[in-house]
Amino acid sequence: MTHPRARTGTVGLAALAMAAGALVAPAHATTITAAPQAAAPQAQKGGVRLHSNAELARTLKQIERASHGRVTVRSVGKSNEGRPIWFATLGSGPRRVMYVTQQHGDEPLGTESALAALRTLGQSDSRAARAVRSKITLGIVVRANPDGHEHQWRYNYDPDADPEYGEPGKGYDINRYHDPAVAPGDNPATEAAVIQRTYAAFRPSIVVDYHMQGRYAFPPPDGREITTSILWPNHPSVSAAALRRSKQVGVAVHDAFTRAGAVVSQYPGGTYQGIARNAYGLLGSASLLVELSALPPEREHFQVRTAYRSMVELAEAAASGALDRLDPAAADRIPPRGPSLPGGASAARDHGTH
Repeated sequence: MTHPRARTGTVGLAALAMAAGALVAPAHATTITAAPQAAAPQAQKGGVRLHSNAELARTLKQIERASHGRVTVRSVGKSNEGRPIWFATLGSGPRRVMYVTQQHGDEPLGTESALAALRTLGQSDSRAARAVRSKITLGIVVRANPDGHEHQWRYNYDPDADPEYGEPGKGYDINRYHDPAVAPGDNPATEAAVIQRTYAAFRPSIVVDYHMQGRYAFPPPDGREITTSILWPNHPSVSAAALRRSKQVGVAVHDAFTRAGAVVSQYPGGTYQGIARNAYGLLGSASLLVELSALPPEREHFQVRTAYRSMVELAEAAASGALDRLDPAAADRIPPRGPSLPGGASAARDHGTH
């Protein structure tokens, strides 16, 4: 099947490069260029160096200071082990966009992409960056599951857990506990309740949730390895308007990824209302799941760059109005994800429906 390549019409980032540990965009009069980025800690055997929880806090505060007031960072709650859950915001525009990273603790690359996006959109004084900040307000829950990151597992940390979704004696699968019918105060998954409260206070019209999956390819005769999968809400009670806008977000994100060289499929997700992309679609937001494939370490930098590009370009499209002109039917032409690749060491990351 032919991949849809609808144009967003945004100024966009023409290209990305990793240099000296930093995500940078080439100089261009109409391009938002990335601010310098310090090398992140925790070397991963040739892959992306991940921030520890303590280092993440320091880096976010450094971004806040370097932005000269454009980026604000605050804790919106604490994990079960008392770690802060950070929410970074920038811009003053009426259209509110929210990204969430790392609901699953062992799916870290979206967090690294978010730090680069905050630098680019918050620290740049280019005309394009100022235009974005004047039209939208962007909020990012940066590492929603700090305990899972600390323990290097999928779930939150709750030794008393006996969950419907999760693992007894270990913790809850946070991305099953966003059901709009369950109030945050009644939510057994602490970090999911924090996201629910943040969503209610921030009132975003767009929510994009960044995860990771195993390794997959398109079926023959295509056979290419998939680097990213996406999906909008598919719960039957999501309104036609919310579904339409979610698919427009999907087309914009698909196009940003493919322009950066990614190979994108539809994700085969379920209809359960507790999954974030369904829950926030049911609440009326345009909602999208993004799954970065768990590629070998030497390709993790590519994954971070492409996710970063999706974050920046979606913000640009939302700010310029180009997002609203996209054909939502193009989302349905994105081909479905194919079979898992044999011997993929990282396939254990993928639990089927996220």
